[in-house]
Amino acid sequence: AMRLQAPQFQALFTPGLRSVAELFEKKNYELRIAGGAVRDLLSGVTPQDIDFATTATPAEMKEMFTSAGVRLINNKGEKHGTITARLHEQNFEITTLRIDVVTDGRHAEVEFTTDWQKDAERRDLTVNSMFLGLDGTLYDFFNGYEDLKSKKIRFVGKASERIQEDYLRILRYFRFYGRLAEKPGDHEPATLQAIKENAKGLAGISGERIWVELKKILLGNHINHLVQLMYELDIAQYIGLPLDGNLEEFARVTKNIQNLSPKPMTVLISLFRGKDDVTNLDLRLKISKEEKNLGLFLVKQRQELTKALGLEPLRPYQDFLMDSREANMNSKIFELLKYQGEEQLLKEMQEWTVPTFPVSGHDLRKMGVTSGKEIGTALQQLRDEWKKSGYHMDKEELLSCLKRL
Repeated sequence: AMRLQAPQFQALFTPGLRSVAELFEKKNYELRIAGGAVRDLLSGVTPQDIDFATTATPAEMKEMFTSAGVRLINNKGEKHGTITARLHEQNFEITTLRIDVVTDGRHAEVEFTTDWQKDAERRDLTVNSMFLGLDGTLYDFFNGYEDLKSKKIRFVGKASERIQEDYLRILRYFRFYGRLAEKPGDHEPATLQAIKENAKGLAGISGERIWVELKKILLGNHINHLVQLMYELDIAQYIGLPLDGNLEEFARVTKNIQNLSPKPMTVLISLFRGKDDVTNLDLRLKISKEEKNLGLFLVKQRQELTKALGLEPLRPYQDFLMDSREANMNSKIFELLKYQGEEQLLKEMQEWTVPTFPVSGHDLRKMGVTSGKEIGTALQQLRDEWKKSGYHMDKEELLSCLKRL
């Protein structure tokens, strides 16, 4: 059997984990690292969070932890078999091995088991179905390690069965494909067939869950390929995407922004033809207000607000920003420049500090302008002059300008 000795693995053994391991050992319960963390460790990546699996039932774990004086964090996971213990300032999420008894395509009722293979069988993809003993031994029932090395994304067992247990797994397939696969188009035909036949099931999945997966897909690789595929396999309509998505524009924009780390919304907008598409996405996925505003801004400005010809290409963006009364408008303009593929202008815009208008009402009063209305008009005129100068005129120049006006 393969044994992992990687430094990323050794680094997991904090005082907390050592204490947890000791408790389980004393009681002869098996404890292993499960799922995504194993995949990360085998890829030489330090996992963000670690799930543990065990043969001990939730009741047995509670008994064991409580009698050892370990604090348990109550997080409603218990009916699915998850106990969270806190040791040495660290949380440990430990779940009892399970078998799905009933599934409805959204969630499952489970019963506990001590059979590791049975638990692996109910996981989604082979690369996520492995366990790692605390001695570094790999337990791999479905060739997950081989698939990981050859960058193959496959469902555990029969694709249609896995999908019907939770239709969101269709999007998880896309997400991991974008994360691990080497090149676009490397799918098993039977898997694509199963996805197409079950796409309708996504209609019953909550918008929030879909949006979490979709955003991760949009930040991964092969997005142009994967979104084309969503249209080919009839998925798009069930996840809030427009039926007549603009796939040409999407292909163009995804190429533009490869190295500019855009927000997911910036990428997605290229599929949309107008603001109704943004509204429909929001209705289906309940996107945040900020995401919706960014979407509406990009749809409206992507053709309107473009660089100037001549020596000051940035001027239109700077003027727009200066005229805007809105907080965080600069971050929207950064996203617009990414969308337009203007890498150099983006750099310049990010380095540009918004200048402060140098004249105040107070200055005008000192010059004898007294009525509020006149002050307002004068300030607006000076602001226009200042803008024409590219925001270079200082207070003196502006005030002498006022005398001419």
